[in-house]
Amino acid sequence: RAKADAGSTPSFEMTWSSTTSSGYCSQEDSDSELEQYFTARTSLARRPRRDQDEPVEWETPDLSQAEIEQKIKEYNAQINSNLFMSLNKDGSYTGFIKVQLKLVRPVSVPSSKKPPSLQDARRGPGRSTSVRRRTSFYLPKDAVKHLHVLSRTRAREVIEALLRKFLVVDDPRKFALFERAERHGQVYLRKLLDDEQPLRLRLLAGPSDKALTFVLKENDSGEVNWDAFSMPELHNFLRILQREEEEHLRQILQKYSYCRQKIQEALHACPLG
Repeated sequence: RAKADAGSTPSFEMTWSSTTSSGYCSQEDSDSELEQYFTARTSLARRPRRDQDEPVEWETPDLSQAEIEQKIKEYNAQINSNLFMSLNKDGSYTGFIKVQLKLVRPVSVPSSKKPPSLQDARRGPGRSTSVRRRTSFYLPKDAVKHLHVLSRTRAREVIEALLRKFLVVDDPRKFALFERAERHGQVYLRKLLDDEQPLRLRLLAGPSDKALTFVLKENDSGEVNWDAFSMPELHNFLRILQREEEEHLRQILQKYSYCRQKIQEALHACPLG
């Protein structure tokens, strides 16, 4: 179980499970690959939602130590597995959260390494090496991961740990952790702040997946954080924008040329007089 020293950043261990296969589509990274995987429309602009999730905010009450202890007892009494929560002597508590991966775009790993399977993820990352080239691949769709965390573990630490476990070298700011809940037949989705504590939210909501599910998604807030992109990606965006501009101009010129031709044809067909 994870332990944290006073004044230090909480550490945590992970156990993994998945509802999907561990197949990957990989390809050596290059300028053409970046153009294949990224477009200006999907990366630089706000995209319309494809689902019916509705953003919502709700308050999370502060609990006394006695209330936390009672909540943990109620939580453990409701689960049918060994994923219990435990109260520590220092007043913190540990437990498990489940994270669904719903990533649309591929992620990048060092090209010197093979795309990690779920078995590789359990063994942990190998030696760190300097990354100059990258291999891009898709993580298993809708994979589900169980993480053993501390009550003090923050949402940003959860994201960073997930990326490290799969050797993903993309900037963590490209990703966000969301909480998803079903209420009265409606689905609500809320993006967690970096300092929010997922295990605390899990305890307050109880063990039901309908009451709360954590989802890892791309951080598409509509605002572009340019510092989160590498130099090759930024240059690639410029090339894409230039090509889209040229294509847009070509279509406009073609449209006006067609209209001009039809007007001229109509004029020639009209009798003089």
